[in-house]
Amino acid sequence: MLVRDAMSTVVLTIGPAHTLRQAARLMSARRIGAAVVLDPDTSGLGILTERDILNSVGAGQDPDRETAQSHTTTDVVFAAPEWTLDEAAAAMSHGGFRHLIVLDDRGPVGVVSVRDIIRCWVPVRARERAALPV
Repeated sequence: MLVRDAMSTVVLTIGPAHTLRQAARLMSARRIGAAVVLDPDTSGLGILTERDILNSVGAGQDPDRETAQSHTTTDVVFAAPEWTLDEAAAAMSHGGFRHLIVLDDRGPVGVVSVRDIIRCWVPVRARERAALPV
């Protein structure tokens, strides 16, 4: 199975000036755990995750004053839609993160999460186990 089969095509894109509260509201409304941060001044992509917001709030920072720019990961590992789910899972495991921005020639086309991968793997693995001789 490929990343394109598992990824969410609902890509929330925010700007670097969004506050963490604004980002959290948008992410919550869409029931997603990450937002792509697009900075038009640098033409770069970053990612802001629920964990980034949680870490900021846990450190006592004000989510109405803190901006996405201050908490965005810019050293991002990107996935291609043609990657296998094994390749995506290996990249996440190696990098210690739970979301990958999926890029094609046009830009971001999706986000794949650990949850997306598990959702795809569980039925496949169950069918594989059922096919094994007892």
